Amino acid sequence: MKTKIWLLPLLLLLAMPRLDAQVLEPVKWTFSVNRLNDTTVEVIAEATIDNNWHLYSTEIPDGGPIATSLNINPSDDYVPTGSLQVSPEPKPSFDEAFQMELGYFSKTARLVQQVEIKGDLPVTISGYVEFMACDDHRCLPPDHAEFELKVTSESAAAPSIEAIPGNDSDSDKESAWGIFWLAFLGGLAALLTPCVFPMIPLTVSFFIRNADNKAKALRDGFAYGATIIFAYVFLGLAISVIFGANALNAMATSPLFNIIFFGLLIFFAASFFGAFELTMPAKWSTALDSKADKAGGLIGVFLMGLTFVLVSFSCTGPIVGTLLVEAAIGGNMFSPAIGMLGFSVALAIPFTLFAIFPSAMKSLPKSGGWMNSVKVVLGFIVLAFSLKFLSVADAVGQWGILDREVFIVLWIAIFLLMGLYLIGKIKFSHDSDLPYLSVPRLMLAILTFSFVFYLIPGLFGAPLKAVSSFLPSIVTQDFNLSQNFTSSAGQGQKTLSLSGTSLKEGPYGLMKYTDYEEGMQAAREAGKPVFLDFTGLGCANCRKMENLVWSDNTVRNMLANDYVIISLYVDNREQLPLDEQYVSETTGRRVRTVGNKWSDFQIARYQNNSQPFYVLIDHNETALAAPRGYNTDIPAFVSWLQMGLSDYSN
Repeated sequence: MKTKIWLLPLLLLLAMPRLDAQVLEPVKWTFSVNRLNDTTVEVIAEATIDNNWHLYSTEIPDGGPIATSLNINPSDDYVPTGSLQVSPEPKPSFDEAFQMELGYFSKTARLVQQVEIKGDLPVTISGYVEFMACDDHRCLPPDHAEFELKVTSESAAAPSIEAIPGNDSDSDKESAWGIFWLAFLGGLAALLTPCVFPMIPLTVSFFIRNADNKAKALRDGFAYGATIIFAYVFLGLAISVIFGANALNAMATSPLFNIIFFGLLIFFAASFFGAFELTMPAKWSTALDSKADKAGGLIGVFLMGLTFVLVSFSCTGPIVGTLLVEAAIGGNMFSPAIGMLGFSVALAIPFTLFAIFPSAMKSLPKSGGWMNSVKVVLGFIVLAFSLKFLSVADAVGQWGILDREVFIVLWIAIFLLMGLYLIGKIKFSHDSDLPYLSVPRLMLAILTFSFVFYLIPGLFGAPLKAVSSFLPSIVTQDFNLSQNFTSSAGQGQKTLSLSGTSLKEGPYGLMKYTDYEEGMQAAREAGKPVFLDFTGLGCANCRKMENLVWSDNTVRNMLANDYVIISLYVDNREQLPLDEQYVSETTGRRVRTVGNKWSDFQIARYQNNSQPFYVLIDHNETALAAPRGYNTDIPAFVSWLQMGLSDYSN
């Protein structure tokens, strides 16, 4: 059915996103005063933070985003004393965008500053809180909340408000499921190791007695699987209780911890390659096995499950350890237990089935040399994964020993050797002869060599988006051919007589203005539309958009050749001259800095205060297409740019 022409404007209007509901206020502050004695009071600022949002902590390293701070205005009547008290403790996490460890407040934050009263009561204490809020997709510009608190002789102690845990957010649930399925895949990989696979005949021989009793076979089989799951989950819970989630997170970004774990994975990889054999003390497993045979009944089943865990741990240990660290980095206090649940379920399911149906073993392949091959392949993977921990230690410690291209070279070498091993060109001392190449080995070798070829362009600056979360930041790359190409692309902008005091070189050689009026004048002179970029120096998602979307050849060339870029940094803390400061008609707050000016401009003009936020406009400052926020869909971004060009031409 054809759409009537007169309906098109209405349809376009309906398709436009509503911007009037996009002024976000995810953090709400309340202020109170608590009188300690005749001369000392506490100024208390408490934040309630929406789900999925967080505040940065009060202590941020140099080069990081805006820290949360409680500022007391100077006065002759009072003076701040002591250090700022913060609760709860900010949750530490390694930030890939800033390549440093940063702390976050989630759900609640409480700042307390002692103030000594010098004048006579009543006294009014004034000040403000400065803060910056982000979620998983955007950051808001630095904001401030002002307060005035009157201290009188009747001022009473303010109630102490503890952090109230809220409901699990969607991101928490997604994180838990991600940990579970990652651990589940680790458990499936562990099934093929030389320590676990030979346990199948032992399991079958123990449970063959139930072949003629289906009820008992079901009972014993499920009890056996439950014992395996319980043992691993108990291990995860014990680690959580002993260390706690905060301690694990702190260790996860500690250079010392990452170096220790890097060395531990190298040790395990050497064992997988056959340098030495890791085994549990024989008397432990023998004693349990003999008692299981004698005990009979459910006690024997439980002991048999513990025997399985002990015997298999020499091969599952490296996988378990890696999963525990990953769970600690990305989850909450129960994340290690969730990881162990996924791992143990993957291990328990097949062994439970073999316990219930012992005759099913007849269809399985016999153990042999192929199991050593699985062990060696796992050794290569563990070796490659160990570099991630060395990379984190290097980034946090700022040693500069593992740049991006060095990391990629090491990965290329590791996976190239793995591919050569799979096709039989490399052989270890404990390997059997390879008379022919099986189809599974051939397919795995093809995937491995393909991955090696995928990595090679990364040596010249390709973003390698599929593995970018594992790699060091692209800013650590010394030689970036992509940057050179984009610098030449940026030359196209320079030849158009683009000039001005605010003209800067941005990512991938793209030239951009950081002043709105100067950028608009340059666009009029160049006869091009404007790509208006509301961004921030401390905006992690802005950097992600630049790395994942702006790096695309089509996007980069369109921005370089078809648009004039104006990037307005809403967290620029440069003070405006006094005669340029004003009280915003939109927010009612005083605009003191350059960043405040651009943030207020964004809210007043587009009713939006999140970053990144992109708008395509013509010389009359009219929007050419609906604004866009954080979205890494490159084809959609290209279509959006083309839509703006088409509308500008018309």
